[in-house]
Amino acid sequence: MSLPQKMKAARMHEIGGPMRIEELDVPSVRPGDVLVRVRSCGIVPNLGNILKNWTTWFPERPLPPLPAIFGLDPTGEIVEVGSQVRVWKPGDRVYVNPGRYCGGCRACRSGELTSCSHYTFNGYFGFSQNSLAIFRDYPYAGLSEYMTAPQYSLVKLPDNVTFDQGARFGYLGTAYAALRKVDVGVGKTLLINGISGTLGIGAVLYGLAMGATKIYGTARNRALLERVKAIAPSRIEVMSLDDAEAPDIWVMRHTGDGVDVFVDCLGPGALHETFLAGMRSLKRGGAAVNIGAIAGGVPVDLHTMMDLRQSLDGSVWFTAGQGQDMADMSEAGLVDLNIFEQVGFPLEQVNEAISGIENRNGGFSNYVIHP
Repeated sequence: MSLPQKMKAARMHEIGGPMRIEELDVPSVRPGDVLVRVRSCGIVPNLGNILKNWTTWFPERPLPPLPAIFGLDPTGEIVEVGSQVRVWKPGDRVYVNPGRYCGGCRACRSGELTSCSHYTFNGYFGFSQNSLAIFRDYPYAGLSEYMTAPQYSLVKLPDNVTFDQGARFGYLGTAYAALRKVDVGVGKTLLINGISGTLGIGAVLYGLAMGATKIYGTARNRALLERVKAIAPSRIEVMSLDDAEAPDIWVMRHTGDGVDVFVDCLGPGALHETFLAGMRSLKRGGAAVNIGAIAGGVPVDLHTMMDLRQSLDGSVWFTAGQGQDMADMSEAGLVDLNIFEQVGFPLEQVNEAISGIENRNGGFSNYVIHP
């Protein structure tokens, strides 16, 4: 197919300023890269407010040099491949994992890709000043009609996963990788704080697919909690944090000795007590993993953790290989992404979409931009 010479892209020129729709050259591919025609890009509905207060919230996390194209979770089809690309071909439907790594450091050579010294979220932010080199190599992201991406970042989407559904993989993959880290499987019980939120529902879907025997979940909105329970009524129990009973007492009443795994999906600003109740809900030998980024100095009882052989870990993002697992689960019918309600915006409405949209459907809503 013949490619256009120009494309539209949304670029931010100053921190917190509006994104401008501009016409840019369609990028050329390097030998190990592909060119993707972006069809959908998942967004954080509050991204505009996050960027406006970036230096206060994340002073040590570098943003790409401005003007910059953002867009964390793109899907689309490949339209061109580099000379050293062997597996992928034009027409392949893909999700582009934004996790970029150097490929040469000890972590990369050991397969610990998310621990790379240059690890970077393409189209969002970096984890150290090393990310500036990655941003220079990959200045294009999901809020543009076309983008280049390394072949290692691609996930092939099956026909039963739409572009909009694939654009949810960032949140879903964060949950899936965390569950893998703590060995969720058949016979395991699972507690999810924030179960009705964007990360929480992902933990539900993959916890069920991976064989968790019982899933317990807390949140506030009772209507959303009932929607979560309806996903698998015999395997999910839910509790509102507005109830009088403490979450750990509720879990112990149901289980007798606690849960095997606790996943905390609560974000910055959440009360520490809810997290601590989750820790108290673990059985002996249980494991906790944080993916919600609860902030501040949380007073964890390390003595009790030691005596009970418990562990606490953090999990960041996921690899393209794990993303392919997720795609395969959907293709096999183990995970149904049709539960999500798609809320789409054209590229021209990007500033409205990222400005903080009222969301009454919790994690069931999936916000996307259509470049």
